[in-house]
Amino acid sequence: MKTYDVIALGELLIDFTQNGMSEQGNGLFEANPGGAPCNVLSMLNNLGKKTSFIGKVGNDQFGLTLKKSLEELGIGTENLSLDDDVHTTLALVHTFANGDRDFSFYRNPGADMMLRADELNEDLIRDTRLFHFGTLSMTHEGVREATKKAVTVAKAAGALISFDPNLREPLWDTLEHAKEQVRWGLGQCDILKISDNEIQWLTGETDFTKGVEKIREEFPIPLILVSMGGDGSRAYYGDGYVEVAPFLQENTIETTGAGDTFCACVINYVLDHGLEDLTDAQLKEMLTFANAAASIITTRKGALRVMPKKQEVLDFLAARA
Repeated sequence: MKTYDVIALGELLIDFTQNGMSEQGNGLFEANPGGAPCNVLSMLNNLGKKTSFIGKVGNDQFGLTLKKSLEELGIGTENLSLDDDVHTTLALVHTFANGDRDFSFYRNPGADMMLRADELNEDLIRDTRLFHFGTLSMTHEGVREATKKAVTVAKAAGALISFDPNLREPLWDTLEHAKEQVRWGLGQCDILKISDNEIQWLTGETDFTKGVEKIREEFPIPLILVSMGGDGSRAYYGDGYVEVAPFLQENTIETTGAGDTFCACVINYVLDHGLEDLTDAQLKEMLTFANAAASIITTRKGALRVMPKKQEVLDFLAARA
């Protein structure tokens, strides 16, 4: 028996999201706790899973706020380090009329980049059923070494590995370097969550099935989820796939955290049902719940502190049955 259901490693930062205009006509931004790995953990906590986070923030007001936020949400902070020399990473999230986003990062350097391999709590990593990571912790040498070491330790201890590339182009020196690190992640994971634009970028295929086939020719990943935004999602498993339509809402504000919410729901389903012998009906059930939860989060600003509760998602689905 493991103490934790899911441990994630990566970025924890402040997302400054647009929140109206001032009387002077200037854009107002709200400081929301964010970072994809912790968004995933927050949703998993709401689904009843025990989680912990590995990363680094600055020993500044933003970093202390982030640490407190995780503690209030019930996410473990045993391996969250505070850096006295480098400030907490900041991201400005610009939202377009259709809900899509553009990110501007203040991270050269940012504290999340400064996590070192020798700062990892390996006993903590060995004590989880599933380990989740992305690529923002692989953009620079030191934190990349820490990420790869953590994944190696988790795999050796029998944990399932979940990977979400979560490509943020401005943070990479070259996209070829990004592709190299994504391919490393593909070689480690049991569960891959990848977006429509990422699979096109990675494989050169606009047909997602052909893109998945290209990936699987080299990396035999058991479960691949393709999130397609307003077109829903797919789960590729075995020799086929299941597709489920999205729940589109008129009151959608922004899409920040939607993919992370979706990813968390998939992880939760796998932890409850395993990865063996999943039926099409089960995959549909998994995607339907994940799509619904992702739809709910698009109606809220931020993500980390406003993830939906399980009953809320169930009520949402019941109202649309």
